[in-house]
Amino acid sequence: MCLGGWAPPFAIAQMSVLDGQQNPMSLTRLNSAIDLDGWVEEEAWEAIAPMPLTMYEPVFDGEMTERTEIRVAYDDEYLYVSGRFFDSEPQAIRANSRYRDGYSGDDTMGLIIDTFNDNESALWFSTTPNGVRLDMAVSNDLEGGGGDPFDRVINLSWNTFWDAATQKTDEGWFAEMRIPYSSLGFQDKTGEVVMGMTVYRFIARKNERHVFPTIPPNWNMGFAKPSQARKVVLEDVYSQRPVYITPYSLGGFGQQARLNEAETAYEMEDDYVGEIGGDVKLNVTSNLTMDLTANTDFAQVEADDQQVNLTRLSLFFPEKRRFFQERASIFEFRTQGPFDRLFNSRQIGLYKGESVPIIGGARLVGRVGVWDVGLINMQTAKHQPLASENFGVFRLRRQVFNPNSYIGGMLTSRIDVDGSYNFAYGFDSNIRVGDQEYLQVKWAHSIDEDLDSSPTASGLARVWFEKRGQVGFGYAVATTWSGPDFNPGIGFVSRRDFTEPFLRLAYGWFAGADSPIRLIRPGLLSFIYFRNTDGSIETANFWHSWDIEMKSGDEYEFELRARIEDLLEPLSFPEDTSVPAGRYEFFELAGEYRMRDGTLFRTDAGLTVGSFFDGWNVEAALEPTWNVSRALELGAAYQFNRVRFPDRDEDFYVHLARVRAQVSFNTRASVQTFLQYNTAADALSANMRFRYNFKEGNDLWIVYNEGWNTDRYGGLVTLPVTNNRTILLKYTYTFIR
Repeated sequence: MCLGGWAPPFAIAQMSVLDGQQNPMSLTRLNSAIDLDGWVEEEAWEAIAPMPLTMYEPVFDGEMTERTEIRVAYDDEYLYVSGRFFDSEPQAIRANSRYRDGYSGDDTMGLIIDTFNDNESALWFSTTPNGVRLDMAVSNDLEGGGGDPFDRVINLSWNTFWDAATQKTDEGWFAEMRIPYSSLGFQDKTGEVVMGMTVYRFIARKNERHVFPTIPPNWNMGFAKPSQARKVVLEDVYSQRPVYITPYSLGGFGQQARLNEAETAYEMEDDYVGEIGGDVKLNVTSNLTMDLTANTDFAQVEADDQQVNLTRLSLFFPEKRRFFQERASIFEFRTQGPFDRLFNSRQIGLYKGESVPIIGGARLVGRVGVWDVGLINMQTAKHQPLASENFGVFRLRRQVFNPNSYIGGMLTSRIDVDGSYNFAYGFDSNIRVGDQEYLQVKWAHSIDEDLDSSPTASGLARVWFEKRGQVGFGYAVATTWSGPDFNPGIGFVSRRDFTEPFLRLAYGWFAGADSPIRLIRPGLLSFIYFRNTDGSIETANFWHSWDIEMKSGDEYEFELRARIEDLLEPLSFPEDTSVPAGRYEFFELAGEYRMRDGTLFRTDAGLTVGSFFDGWNVEAALEPTWNVSRALELGAAYQFNRVRFPDRDEDFYVHLARVRAQVSFNTRASVQTFLQYNTAADALSANMRFRYNFKEGNDLWIVYNEGWNTDRYGGLVTLPVTNNRTILLKYTYTFIR
């Protein structure tokens, strides 16, 4: 493989001084009104100089192939962004989707704004040539939560109130954004506001990104890091504190298959639904937001992606419900790996995939002085086999030493009406001790009426030290210890009673300007779980990987893995297959290909082949997406596992298929259909959602769900064809006062 010329990893970091470290830049106050139509032709825009942009990728500080003009301004109520995106091939502009929050490899104009000026969190707004609005929340300075360097903290489910308009011509495309201050949540000091700001243009078909300020690509997705944003100043601007009142009404019909009293057959039970409820959002201060909810319902939330579990660990599913989204990073308290945490909001209102009625609750989040504050209190109704429960979370965190360091603590509680209780609390810190070196120290403890609550039984401690960045030498060294009864009642725990040393080494460098390769990053990873009882190995993993990113945007990853699993009891798999207790050593070879975004048909593909306990496993995965037109996007994901244990004459297949069809009639009306088939669960399910967005905060939803049993004769009683069926209509309207 020819790499062409290459630049040493330290060269890019020396090429420029980060604009974010310079004196704050004053933005221009508009002297006349802006008509939000996407044409960018008002005299007010002409009076503002465009931002000096730099190519971020595929070649840092390279020659930009298309002319780009991005301007930012403000008035008494709004922050405005405009873009003139000239294109020598206007017919090749990527504008695939018209679905709210639906990114489909489109050209993009983006604004990333660190509203709290804390170098850690930010709000991300972007729009496409079709005028599609996308908004996200960034936390932890876009760094992984520890244990997984690619676990970026980006909340895709966050939404707020703002507007965008675009136009397309034979010169290119043009865009305007208008964001009300009430959606930014900043804090002013006698009318002066300082925030971090990054703006960019992305040309999808060329994988070309133009960015202001000049940010070197030393980090994965470094252009979006809040700590690298340019400091900007707004004068005579004051925070606003509107009240958002969002009542909803819901009606529908459902059917559920339940076993009769004689346990001889399943019968369909009908259930008619009629509910009203609502949410209230108010700003207690400019930096402190309270959400109140009554008779909460999440009928419109997309169904979870089903997963195949070929491990001894429980599966983790991400939070998708909007009520828990705003500034969710404040409640982040990772205890081990990418998933384990002291607080997992999916413990509230969900049980084994079913919804648990939420009577009501409150959520307070924001900043008081130098402290980040988070408070949640929710009450759920009785839902067999669960009693009515109260959930509480209290979080405090503050910056220390420098803008990228903090110390904090968290307390959680889970108490039901019968008197059962669980409490958990912990202290954590993340201290930047060098230019890119960070030290994390965490300790947590749980108290449960049914378990030993002594520190050695129900405690957890973790020390993590790492050097971050995707170029040059990077590493992470960590040790985690957990007691046998550590059990945070509203957290997520995958293992207990272990001691785990962790080591990750990597070295990345950029290829030369003439090479088709952009970045090469080989790495080594090792983590071992020792049982505290006797010091024996429970699980050990050793990985060697090569990550290769092309200038086109395509990515390749190759891994060689060695694993040790010591089972104290048999491990069950589909089709009545199991692995006996014992110690197993096995090896895997894996490869993954991720195609660039800027094509109408694109796919990710992966293949893993190797030994598996005392047998073999072949796993193939394919995830294609096809933008048939602006109105129709088809997507699918397929995973196949063929597992054989020849010495025991056992084997099984697993097929997991997901198919999505997304139809957008315009930027307001859309239908999304989601089908899933999982042979491991013998289940086929459908989720269809129609949405009409009259305006932000005013929606009509029609939701249809149905589940079918694909293996009806595997038990003592024949299962019904249809397991459940619901059709619901939900209407929400937001009053702003």
